[in-house]
Amino acid sequence: MKKSYSISGMTCGHCSMRVTKALEGLEGVNSADVSHENGRAALELSKEVNLDILISAVDEVGYSLTAEIS
Repeated sequence: MKKSYSISGMTCGHCSMRVTKALEGLEGVNSADVSHENGRAALELSKEVNLDILISAVDEVGYSLTAEIS
């Protein structure tokens, strides 16, 4: 399943890489395509992942996952 989220605070490619690594380290996240340019993360999930877990993982690396984009 695919889901997209808004992420704030990213300003460069390094920011995107940090968020990608944080998200891809979570159980259930197969891949994360993160763009600092549009402030989005497109996730490929193998199962439903609790939003609080996603928020916490992104927060731990210094950014904010704020909303799911439909």
